[in-house]
Amino acid sequence: MDSSSCTIVTLLLLFIRCSASRLSPLPADGKVTKKPLQTFRPFNIAHRGSSGVLPEETTPAYLRAIEEGADFIEADILASKDGVLMCLHDFTLDMSTDIADHKEFADRVKTYEVEGKNETGFFIFDFTLKELKTLRTKQRFSFRDPQYNGKFPIITFEEYIQIAINAPRVVGIYPEIKNPVLVNQHVKWPKGKRFEDVFVDILKKYSYKGSYLSKEWLKQPCFIQSLAPSSLVHIHNQTDLPKIFLTDDVDIRTQDTNQTFAEITSDYYLNYIKEYVVGIGPGKDTIVPVTYCSYLQTPTDLVTRAHAHNLQVHPYTFRNENKYLPFNFSQDPYVELHYWINTMRVDGLFTDFPGSLHRYQEWTSRAH
Repeated sequence: MDSSSCTIVTLLLLFIRCSASRLSPLPADGKVTKKPLQTFRPFNIAHRGSSGVLPEETTPAYLRAIEEGADFIEADILASKDGVLMCLHDFTLDMSTDIADHKEFADRVKTYEVEGKNETGFFIFDFTLKELKTLRTKQRFSFRDPQYNGKFPIITFEEYIQIAINAPRVVGIYPEIKNPVLVNQHVKWPKGKRFEDVFVDILKKYSYKGSYLSKEWLKQPCFIQSLAPSSLVHIHNQTDLPKIFLTDDVDIRTQDTNQTFAEITSDYYLNYIKEYVVGIGPGKDTIVPVTYCSYLQTPTDLVTRAHAHNLQVHPYTFRNENKYLPFNFSQDPYVELHYWINTMRVDGLFTDFPGSLHRYQEWTSRAH
């Protein structure tokens, strides 16, 4: 074969090779399509991540929840002394971190008035981000696996968001504006802003936007939640993201408006708040009361009334341990899930064990 023939064959082989490679898109070709959020059954909301297994609100807890099939990963958002938003449930560090082992912080114990009562401990807003990053998390409950205590750091709101964005499928976030009255009292925000404003600014930074089930929302789903109704009203015109009003025991008062939760779950109040929120997040025992000896009582009409106002209902918190399971469910968490999904007809469930909820929903979906 002469040199010109070799050149032609070489070029032909290169052409065939390049053509064949185009059957698979190159990284530069554009976006990778992720499996979308499911919307045909109640949402599986991983309460502080897979917190039944790993220390709550940590990167491993959120990664495990995603692996286990959670639709949303949930977080409580507070703030450091220097105004960095952090993922932590309690306004004190005592319960879920190793702060007690840090002798350098021994003099940081403070007592503040919180919602009319004196609270003592290591308050998150008395520590800078750099100081908080030296702490390690631990399991909240002593009856849960302690082997991961002391291994994982506290994470920021932005680190939490990035976990969801980088997930291999579409995973929603469900952050809470936590203790906003307290945070705004103790953290100085720039340019006259409030905690709530900074919270929304960060969501905008990461392109979270869109009303419920809109194209933008389905791309990066997010529910904003709070126990403080004035916070949800305050951000109403700042973002069209769907909001969930959390409710507590009926005799507890809101931290901002000083109303009992009995009052704010009335039809009158639901009719008002539905202009600002797409749903409510009640404690499950306020929907179906449980006796002191752990038997279900007659359900209230809260779910029915909320649905009549076109509001979703996302109750909290579902846990697998026997101590949290009323005897009606024969100590079986799957029986409890069946009851809440099929009898109470709720629209989402906050669970410490998203893997269990996902397995239940997959089994029952296949059965039908």
